[in-house]
Amino acid sequence: MAGFGHGTRRHPRSRGRTWSRTGPDRATLGIIGAVCAVAGFFVLGIILGPVAIVCGWLAMNRTWSGARPVPALIAVVLGAIDTLLAIIWLAGTTTPGNGLF
Repeated sequence: MAGFGHGTRRHPRSRGRTWSRTGPDRATLGIIGAVCAVAGFFVLGIILGPVAIVCGWLAMNRTWSGARPVPALIAVVLGAIDTLLAIIWLAGTTTPGNGLF
Protein backbone atom coordinates (compact mmCIF):
# COMPACT_ATOMS: atom_id res chain seq x y z
CA MET A 1 0.00 0.00 0.00
CA ALA A 2 2.86 2.38 0.67
CA GLY A 3 3.84 2.32 -3.00
CA PHE A 4 0.57 3.76 -4.32
CA GLY A 5 0.91 7.37 -3.21
CA HIS A 6 0.37 6.67 0.48
CA GLY A 7 3.99 6.71 1.58
CA THR A 8 5.18 7.53 5.04
CA ARG A 9 8.29 9.48 4.02
CA ARG A 10 6.63 12.90 3.97
CA HIS A 11 4.93 12.67 7.37
CA PRO A 12 6.80 10.14 9.51
CA ARG A 13 5.00 11.09 12.73
CA SER A 14 1.44 10.28 13.44
CA ARG A 15 -1.14 13.06 13.48
CA GLY A 16 -1.67 12.79 17.22
CA ARG A 17 1.93 13.73 18.03
CA THR A 18 2.24 16.76 15.80
CA TRP A 19 1.17 20.23 16.83
CA SER A 20 -0.10 23.29 15.05
CA ARG A 21 2.58 25.76 14.00
CA THR A 22 0.22 28.63 13.29
CA GLY A 23 0.87 30.69 16.45
CA PRO A 24 4.02 32.55 17.51
CA ASP A 25 6.82 30.48 19.00
CA ARG A 26 8.22 30.92 22.50
CA ALA A 27 11.11 33.17 21.53
CA THR A 28 8.78 35.57 19.73
CA LEU A 29 6.40 35.64 22.70
CA GLY A 30 9.29 36.45 25.03
CA ILE A 31 10.45 39.34 22.86
CA ILE A 32 6.89 40.67 22.49
CA GLY A 33 6.44 40.48 26.25
CA ALA A 34 9.69 42.32 26.93
CA VAL A 35 8.76 45.08 24.47
CA CYS A 36 5.31 45.42 26.04
CA ALA A 37 6.86 45.61 29.51
CA VAL A 38 9.29 48.36 28.55
CA ALA A 39 6.61 50.30 26.65
CA GLY A 40 4.26 49.92 29.63
CA PHE A 41 6.51 52.13 31.73
CA PHE A 42 5.72 55.03 29.42
CA VAL A 43 2.14 54.47 28.20
CA LEU A 44 -0.83 52.29 29.22
CA GLY A 45 0.95 50.41 31.99
CA ILE A 46 -2.31 48.95 33.31
CA ILE A 47 -2.86 47.20 29.96
CA LEU A 48 0.67 46.47 28.74
CA GLY A 49 1.85 45.13 32.11
CA PRO A 50 -0.55 42.16 32.23
CA VAL A 51 0.03 41.56 28.51
CA ALA A 52 3.76 41.34 29.20
CA ILE A 53 3.17 38.93 32.10
CA VAL A 54 0.99 36.65 29.97
CA CYS A 55 3.42 36.68 27.03
CA GLY A 56 6.37 35.96 29.31
CA TRP A 57 4.51 33.16 31.10
CA LEU A 58 3.56 31.53 27.80
CA ALA A 59 7.13 31.95 26.54
CA MET A 60 8.39 30.10 29.64
CA ASN A 61 6.06 27.24 28.70
CA ARG A 62 3.84 27.97 31.72
CA THR A 63 6.29 26.63 34.27
CA TRP A 64 8.96 27.97 36.60
CA SER A 65 11.15 24.86 36.45
CA GLY A 66 13.77 24.16 33.83
CA ALA A 67 15.66 26.60 31.65
CA ARG A 68 14.06 30.02 31.42
CA PRO A 69 14.68 32.21 28.38
CA VAL A 70 15.97 35.64 29.38
CA PRO A 71 13.41 37.75 27.41
CA ALA A 72 10.55 35.77 28.96
CA LEU A 73 11.87 36.28 32.49
CA ILE A 74 12.39 39.99 31.81
CA ALA A 75 8.84 40.23 30.47
CA VAL A 76 7.33 38.62 33.58
CA VAL A 77 9.34 40.66 36.09
CA LEU A 78 9.00 44.02 34.34
CA GLY A 79 5.34 43.33 33.58
CA ALA A 80 4.65 42.69 37.27
CA ILE A 81 6.48 45.88 38.29
CA ASP A 82 4.65 47.78 35.56
CA THR A 83 1.25 46.52 36.68
CA LEU A 84 1.99 47.26 40.33
CA LEU A 85 3.10 50.82 39.55
CA ALA A 86 0.01 51.40 37.42
CA ILE A 87 -2.29 50.19 40.21
CA ILE A 88 -0.51 52.41 42.76
CA TRP A 89 -0.76 55.35 40.38
CA LEU A 90 -4.48 54.75 39.81
CA ALA A 91 -5.11 54.40 43.54
CA GLY A 92 -3.19 57.61 44.19
CA THR A 93 -5.26 59.63 41.73
CA THR A 94 -8.58 58.62 43.34
CA THR A 95 -7.75 59.81 46.87
CA PRO A 96 -8.97 63.19 48.11
CA GLY A 97 -6.36 65.91 47.80
CA ASN A 98 -5.11 64.62 44.44
CA GLY A 99 -2.68 62.09 45.93
CA LEU A 100 -1.13 64.36 48.56
CA PHE A 101 -2.37 62.29 51.54
